[in-house]
Amino acid sequence: MSQRTRATEPAIPAVPPVTGGAPRHLVSIDDVSIEEMHALFAQADRFAASPRTFADTCPGFISASLFYEPSTRTRLSFESAMLRLGGGVLTAAEMTSSSVVKGESLADTIRVVGGGYADVIVLRHPSEGAARLAAEFAPVPVINAGDGSLEHPTQTLCDLYNLHVERGRIEGLDVVLAGDLKYSRTVHSFAFALARFGANIVCVPQPGFELPEYLVERLHEEFGVEPIRADARRLGDLAANSDAVYLTPQKPHQLSLFTDARGWEVQQVDAVYMTRPQTERYSGNEMSATQYLRLEKRAMAAESLRDAVVMHPLPRRDEISADVDADPRSIYFKQAARGVPIRMAILGWLLGRIDLGVERPAPMPASTAVPLGRNPCPNPSCISRTETRHVVPRFRLIARTPLRAGCGYCTREIAFAFVGCSSTGVYHVPSAKAVGQIHVEHLVFLESAADAEQLGFRASAAS
Repeated sequence: MSQRTRATEPAIPAVPPVTGGAPRHLVSIDDVSIEEMHALFAQADRFAASPRTFADTCPGFISASLFYEPSTRTRLSFESAMLRLGGGVLTAAEMTSSSVVKGESLADTIRVVGGGYADVIVLRHPSEGAARLAAEFAPVPVINAGDGSLEHPTQTLCDLYNLHVERGRIEGLDVVLAGDLKYSRTVHSFAFALARFGANIVCVPQPGFELPEYLVERLHEEFGVEPIRADARRLGDLAANSDAVYLTPQKPHQLSLFTDARGWEVQQVDAVYMTRPQTERYSGNEMSATQYLRLEKRAMAAESLRDAVVMHPLPRRDEISADVDADPRSIYFKQAARGVPIRMAILGWLLGRIDLGVERPAPMPASTAVPLGRNPCPNPSCISRTETRHVVPRFRLIARTPLRAGCGYCTREIAFAFVGCSSTGVYHVPSAKAVGQIHVEHLVFLESAADAEQLGFRASAAS
């Protein structure tokens, strides 16, 4: 871009740095409204056009990279983004060889780093919900760079930004998610975001690694998505050995009337999002006995993929053949490069140096500390189970009638046989009318009558 053109562009709106009040965090893709996403894409377009000319955006600010898991693209793209904005970076890329070895808790690490070392923390952690825990203790913004198999919101913003650049829109697109859909946190965040935009999803999983049921349930509850078998023959070799599923938030009435035994016919798709096997999260008996899905040049000849861009969050193994790299539809290296301008926009925004010009969404309902008894979260990889200090188990209500609740950190739904009231000392069956009258701070989730009696509860006369 010429200097003359650059000089005539409107300046990026800047505001003074945030010096008081609660910081804005990016823990989940749900923390960003659709309007904010569009505004971030517009800012990223500006940064991408001339990335070396914005060093006056965040001078004097420091970003800390706290990575408890390996990373190349996410860490380097965040650090590149901060440096291009004129700020500095602190890197702790191998947190497992730091004070963690000495027994320091995540909460203490966050308080120290955010207490004077850095103005924003970029965190990657193997436990689901770790970023949400960090946000409880951080005096500065926390950015989730991946927590276990739960979410990776900045990768999702990067993926959405690539669709914005390549397709000009996200609404109504048809996107194939292929590979390990069970453990890929990029897929989980991406699926929610696509549903929010009204895009359609074709799941082509590696056998045995389908989208988790709790995620499908959430898509159903929040977006009216009804999973239906997909007739993916037009996808050719890509879906030859997979039971494809079609998810759409737009056609509930059509799907309810659909009776074709072959499934909803997949015709043309706009993007194929391949994922690698997330072997670092597999247990010993989860290794698939079948050959992993592979996208080859021959598969790209399928009629339905004629106009589809090929995406991958990287790193890849063998799931995309090297002969696909030269195909103009393959954008995964562009996708990685575009991670820098979108993360420049995210950093400038959370540090209060860029005004997006749109209203922020209403905050999520607050979670509640579990008042008594065991930690009810069923997820062994949740931060509430892997971090033994400075973590109070929390829950968030999903529904009152019948009563349903999810973990306040990893969102996994809680299973229980009875519900107690810590105020009255009485426990009830979940369907009891009295349960609806218990104040949220007094709810106790009980596995059994024996569990209730051990904690000193007495049975309700109605139970």
